[in-house]
Amino acid sequence: MTMKLFDTRTQALVEFQPIRPGQVGIYVCGPTVQSAPHIGHLRSALVYDLMASWLTHLGNHVTLVRNVTDIDDKVLEKAKEQNKEWFALAYENELGFSADFARLGINPPSVEPRATGHITQMLELIDLLIQRGHAYQALDGSANVYFDTASWPQYGELTNQDPADMEGAEVAADKKRAQDFALWKAAKDSEPISASWNSKYGRGRPGWHIECSAMASYYLGEQFDIHGGGLDLRFPHHENELAQSQAAGHHFANHWVHNSLVTVAGQKMSKSLGNSVFSGDLFALASPQVVRYYLLSAHYRSVLDYQPSVLQEADAALGRILGFVSRAARELAPTQFAQVSEQIELDSEFAAAMNDDLNVPAALAVLHELVRSGNADLDENRIREASSKRDQALKMLEILGLSPKQWGSEVSDEHRALDALIQKLIEQRNLARESKDWASADRIRDQLSQSGIELSDSQNQTHWSLS
Repeated sequence: MTMKLFDTRTQALVEFQPIRPGQVGIYVCGPTVQSAPHIGHLRSALVYDLMASWLTHLGNHVTLVRNVTDIDDKVLEKAKEQNKEWFALAYENELGFSADFARLGINPPSVEPRATGHITQMLELIDLLIQRGHAYQALDGSANVYFDTASWPQYGELTNQDPADMEGAEVAADKKRAQDFALWKAAKDSEPISASWNSKYGRGRPGWHIECSAMASYYLGEQFDIHGGGLDLRFPHHENELAQSQAAGHHFANHWVHNSLVTVAGQKMSKSLGNSVFSGDLFALASPQVVRYYLLSAHYRSVLDYQPSVLQEADAALGRILGFVSRAARELAPTQFAQVSEQIELDSEFAAAMNDDLNVPAALAVLHELVRSGNADLDENRIREASSKRDQALKMLEILGLSPKQWGSEVSDEHRALDALIQKLIEQRNLARESKDWASADRIRDQLSQSGIELSDSQNQTHWSLS
């Protein structure tokens, strides 16, 4: 099966073919660890984790590199505000990111390099750019080193911009033009000595963009398959990465993929609006499994809007799926189809959706239709068909990282407790129906319905699901 991806650089849906058959290299810009993770960080990490998992399912060996930017203006500013050592703050937040990613069921990347561990590679790349005539030391003789954008005619190709029209270009007396960006930043007296390194240009630290170029090429080579990140990184970060890497003679990424942003009640998250939603906020309102479902519910290139009600909706939607799985396990237990088959071919419509630029919403629609049909099979005692759909549902859930077995006993214990309570109410309702106490039977059904529990009466029994 061939996967298609939307390439930001060409602005087209393209068939993905690895450079080396069966081997895929992905570089993703990870977090700048100046503060705790927010919903946007979770979404971005989840997108590329799922992409790596799906490419692995297709038979590839995937190397996913996701960096940690642990030295940056923002890290130094936050550390000063909090009266902490910058490296202590960075490490504290890095641990928080790792814990929340794991909590969401995101696999650790193949490699997770820190910027501070690759200063040597960054300086080597800067030297190469100067040798090739694409970078220069500051005009005032300071340790600043800049990329010479005028020396690279393709500059602006990723975002289809004319350099003269680029917003945010910073005018400075020590560089040739406003669009030139920093590769090496001279140490400042106001910053701790530990936040700078010696170089032939003078003591300083790397610019943000050179960090990713150096780490990507060090781990994946001068040409690799996919470079990913959030849409907000396209410019200037990825534009500058592309320019400096290709100016150094590297082909760099074959494809550029960007996930869209998260809004809050239709507004962009921002510090000034005070509307940031941190991972702790999400996990306080819903289980990590439900949060994961919610983050997958919109296509990765579509804006994902957050409002408190979306977690309730995600909980109900996931509950319908898990309700079918639980019901099938219960009703198929005494039959020859009690055991889940491991040898099952994935539903072609589900696979087609995943191959279509990782269209998870379409894949979820296939899964929900399968659940609806599977419940109907159980209603009519079509146990062979129901067992096949149970197996398919579990396979799909596993690919999406939502399978009950992937979430341990916490989820199953919770569901068992709920099932025991509902089964007791169903027994009371059945007794009421046998004694023709229709008012009591209807009252129990209405109570469950008001709690979001839907009852379905088949020929031999009653089952429940989340409505």
